[in-house]
Amino acid sequence: MPGFEEWESFYVIVGAAFSSPNVVHFSAALLLSALMRVPWHGIGPAALLWGTVGFAGTLYIFVVARRMRAVAGYRADWEDWTYHAFLPLVAYVLLLLSAFAARWHAHESLLGVATATLLQLFIGIHNSWDTVSYHVLVRARRAKD
Repeated sequence: MPGFEEWESFYVIVGAAFSSPNVVHFSAALLLSALMRVPWHGIGPAALLWGTVGFAGTLYIFVVARRMRAVAGYRADWEDWTYHAFLPLVAYVLLLLSAFAARWHAHESLLGVATATLLQLFIGIHNSWDTVSYHVLVRARRAKD
């Protein structure tokens, strides 16, 4: 039976790989929503900010993917990789590309930001539901056994 320190270490790694990204994606969606409500004098400052979010998010997804591979005792399946790595990467890269295209294609860039923000929101909802379901269905069953 593993000791407390081993379980604590396991949950820190799992939290860094699966739980913390949920907070980051929800926070990014909230930040982008707030940025889009600011009465900017032009699209440039907004594009710089959402491009920064896209760049930082892209780097963060590579950290998350590394953490997902490092989890001992659990092998991420296709759904985990899709919702914790691939789709968030798509959202953040879309933000980054929208920032670069904003000067020449403002309308399309704004649609890209809206799409990325909604994608982050849906990813966060899915991943939160997945986490709650795991804790209720799997961990509760293990606790009974």
